[in-house]
Amino acid sequence: MSKHFASAYWEGSLVKGSGKFKLKTTGYEGSVNFSSRFEDDKSASSPEELIGASIASCFSMALAHALDQAGHKPEKIETEAEVILAKSGDGFTITEILLTTRGRVKDIQKEKFLEIANDAKKNCPASRALQGPEIRLEAELV
Repeated sequence: MSKHFASAYWEGSLVKGSGKFKLKTTGYEGSVNFSSRFEDDKSASSPEELIGASIASCFSMALAHALDQAGHKPEKIETEAEVILAKSGDGFTITEILLTTRGRVKDIQKEKFLEIANDAKKNCPASRALQGPEIRLEAELV
C-alpha cells in the first residue's frame, strides 16, 4: 500500500475567504479562492484543477505502462484535463472530465493506440476513484 498526503486550510466565508493547499512530499503550496473556482478569475487554483492534474498524470502513467506491456515503447505521452464544474440543483457537481492526450509511440496502429488509451482511462487509479462524472478521452497518436 502507498500513502500520499496533502493538506488544505480555509479562512473566512466561502465568497470572501481564501485558502491554501500543500502537497506534503514536495512542499508545493497553492492558493484557492471562490472566484478562481466559480468564476473566470485565474489568480488561484481550484480543487477541480487539482483533480485535473491528478487524473492527467495518473492516466499518462497508466497509458505509458499499458503501451509498454503491449510491446509498444512510448516516447512521450502528453495529457491535458478539462474538468467541468456546473450548477446542479442547490449545489455544484463535476459533470465531466475531458482528457486530451497525445502519444508518440513507434510501430503502433491508431486503432491499437486508441484501444490501449481507453483501457488506461478506465483503469488508472484516479479514474476509478472518480466514477461519478463521465470521463471522456480524445487521444492522438503523433
